[in-house]
Amino acid sequence: MTISEVPISEIVKGYEFEKGRYVVMSEEDIDKVRPESTRVIDLVQFADESSIDPMYVDRTYYLAPDGGVATDAFAVMREGMKGKVGVGKLALYGREYLVAVRPHGRGIVMHTLHHAAEIRSIDAVEELSSVPSKVKPEEIKLAKQVIGTFEGPLNLADYKDEYREGLQRIIDKKIAGEEIVAPRVEAPPKVVNLMEALKKSLDTVSSAKKKSAKVAPAKSAAMAKRKRA
Repeated sequence: MTISEVPISEIVKGYEFEKGRYVVMSEEDIDKVRPESTRVIDLVQFADESSIDPMYVDRTYYLAPDGGVATDAFAVMREGMKGKVGVGKLALYGREYLVAVRPHGRGIVMHTLHHAAEIRSIDAVEELSSVPSKVKPEEIKLAKQVIGTFEGPLNLADYKDEYREGLQRIIDKKIAGEEIVAPRVEAPPKVVNLMEALKKSLDTVSSAKKKSAKVAPAKSAAMAKRKRA
């Protein structure tokens, strides 16, 4: 079998409008709709900040004032937008982006957004058609009990990238000339009854809390004995 490289001059861009049928697009065709990069955010609407579904967010960028003269206007815009989000467009690098801007701390952030046509409707997920729309009240109560035991203030800084840290450990060991031992791969868990799993989880948390409660008085009693002595 002979493999030959296709020269760039023979490569074209095309769009498949039917199975196996394409229309060729030239650079001239693309230039007709390619927007001029202005680096200017054109906001056309403001809405409540809760209006943006996180599913639509692609990337996030920090915005900063363009020079010292613009700092006052930047601060006024930031304060005026509290609780709101501005939606508009940005032409950059020959492409038009749908964007949203909102206040964040001392500054303003910009999110590039997916268009609605890019988001797959949840109704298109066939696997969800068999999921019941109603569940038993006792099952909901148990689920809420389990969730409540793990509820607390959220700080995403508490969560580490274990995959990246694991790679770094391997890199460090290789640099040091140490032997790398592959961890044992555990078999995937068998399918279990959801209610039994919830009950087991709740019992485990409850036992841990009771154990902590028993330990605390013992320490207090020990401190009391020292004081009387």
